[in-house]
Amino acid sequence: AIILVHWLLTVWGCMNYVFPASYAWGNFVVLAMGIWAIVERDSLDAIVMFLSGLLLTVLTDLIHITIFYPRNDLNDVKRFSMGMAIFSLLLKPMSCYLVYQMYRERGGE
Repeated sequence: AIILVHWLLTVWGCMNYVFPASYAWGNFVVLAMGIWAIVERDSLDAIVMFLSGLLLTVLTDLIHITIFYPRNDLNDVKRFSMGMAIFSLLLKPMSCYLVYQMYRERGGE
């Protein structure tokens, strides 16, 4: 569910080309690590990489949003894309907590 929600919010955040390609690449690579963590249920490396990627994208998303927020030219589509990117950013700490709980369930310390 975490991957599906963040995938949808990332797709919606990239709809209007407000952000550069680095926003999409960073988020989709982390979601691919999440798929790896789902497939490899016994691997601590996969879940640690996914958690690390989520934490890193919190920082990069914050930078992307602050730098590329359109100040003057804010039409409805740009407002929607930015809103979804901000919503994704706000959900990431909760997702990090849930992924950390999965890490603990898999035997991480």
